[in-house]
Amino acid sequence: MLCGVTTSPTPQRVMPRSAVAAPAVVAAAVLFGTTGTAQELGPDGTTPLGVGTLRIVVGSVALWCFARQFPPLDVLRRHLGLFVLGAVGVAAYQPAFFAGTARSGVALGTVVALGSGPVFAGLIELVWLKRVPSRRWFIATAVTVAGGALLVLSGARGGVSGDDVVTFVGVAASLAAGASYAVYAIASKLMIMRGVHSTVSLAWPFTLGALVLVPFAAAEPLGWATSGSGMLMLAHLGILTVGLAYFLYGWGLRTLETSTAVTLTLAEPVTAALLAVVVLDERLRPTGWAGVALVVLGLAMVGGVRLGAFGRGWGRHEVPRSASSGTAAATGRRARRRPADR
Repeated sequence: MLCGVTTSPTPQRVMPRSAVAAPAVVAAAVLFGTTGTAQELGPDGTTPLGVGTLRIVVGSVALWCFARQFPPLDVLRRHLGLFVLGAVGVAAYQPAFFAGTARSGVALGTVVALGSGPVFAGLIELVWLKRVPSRRWFIATAVTVAGGALLVLSGARGGVSGDDVVTFVGVAASLAAGASYAVYAIASKLMIMRGVHSTVSLAWPFTLGALVLVPFAAAEPLGWATSGSGMLMLAHLGILTVGLAYFLYGWGLRTLETSTAVTLTLAEPVTAALLAVVVLDERLRPTGWAGVALVVLGLAMVGGVRLGAFGRGWGRHEVPRSASSGTAAATGRRARRRPADR
């Protein structure tokens, strides 16, 4: 029994309606958007690698609790290549993201990391999966990324003068985080399409990523983790921004294209920017607020398109109630393996 649940594998449920999928991804993105602020409010003496590693260690345990099962080794063996690919994305994302926010500020670092994610996801889908995103996705993503660019150009710290070299290093780290996130999202989507439970498809890469990072983080100063503020920060980062957030993200990823889901996560930089202004006393210029408005508009465009498309085509993916148990099981397997967006 793990976290009060049984150890038997949990079957993948019928795919959720897109009316729930898009809001679930946005809710996950809002939780993601609190990570930089939580680190800023945490104890002194932290490092990007140390925080990132402990975050996914705690988050991995939380994800398996949400999955309501012990890590299934048979699933790991069958999809080892994709799990390893996802783990590489997770392991690279953690230090890159926290390095970007540390060098460039919470709002700026988060905007660059998440703003570049949809672009990388669309490119990966185009080159690797030979899947061309829709014209509306291109338009909505362009609007959203333009909003993120305005946030960057506004100078989330009230201007980044005098620290240009450090800022460029921070932007490079944030771009690396965006690419890593896209790789992880694509790998997770492919596993879901193959019938792997959505939470399991997200939990295994985090678990493997944690195993990769722990040896490197062992040399980092981790004394802060035993303080009250350190434990509170880790609980927030691990349980809320990994466990709950990726449970919601996986729920939405069952029916949304990866590029669409990653675009919806651009609610994260808006959350980060607003928290940076309200909580951390960072300042946004008028162009920054215009960027926030464009990001919200782009998210509404993406969410509206997906709701309409999936609302009309939902019935294709449900298992008929009248079918026999054997036929229903087979139909369920086919429905789970079929790309839900086609």
